[in-house]
Amino acid sequence: MAMEINGNYSHYGTDYAEQMKAKREERASEAKKAKEKKESDEIPVPMDEYISSEASGRKPSGLYRLGQDENGNPKVIYDDPNKAAKKESSGKKAVDADQDENPKASEEKCVGSTDQVDREIRQLKEQKQQLEQQIKAASGDEEKVRELQAKLAQVESELSQKDNDTYRRQNSVFTNI
Repeated sequence: MAMEINGNYSHYGTDYAEQMKAKREERASEAKKAKEKKESDEIPVPMDEYISSEASGRKPSGLYRLGQDENGNPKVIYDDPNKAAKKESSGKKAVDADQDENPKASEEKCVGSTDQVDREIRQLKEQKQQLEQQIKAASGDEEKVRELQAKLAQVESELSQKDNDTYRRQNSVFTNI
């Protein structure tokens, strides 16, 4: 049984490619139209804008100033203009209001001491020197040298943790004057 196929199919491939290209172009144009339609239908995004106090008709809610916190770092402090009025209406004494206005009158003075921490660090440094000397003296005994080096490594790690300002600050002792 023999079959014979007659026809020229060379133009078939180009027709398909052209059809696909036309479909892609059609989809792209539809997407552009839909995007333009969506952009025009959307509600505009609200933007921040400056309104001066005269234009707004409201008085400022409070006053802000730059100060320092207990560690000396910069801090924004809020001064409430209604604070004095609230205190007077609540029936507090005038002395309490004066102390709130003058923060230095209510401050405590303290002295910090890092003597205990310094002593601890000094002992660790002395222990480190002694271990280094013992390692030099025991250079013949390998097992003893390993034990001493392990102790030395432990002392050095403890010293690196404690010999810094953060550790001193955390472990300092404060006393009132």
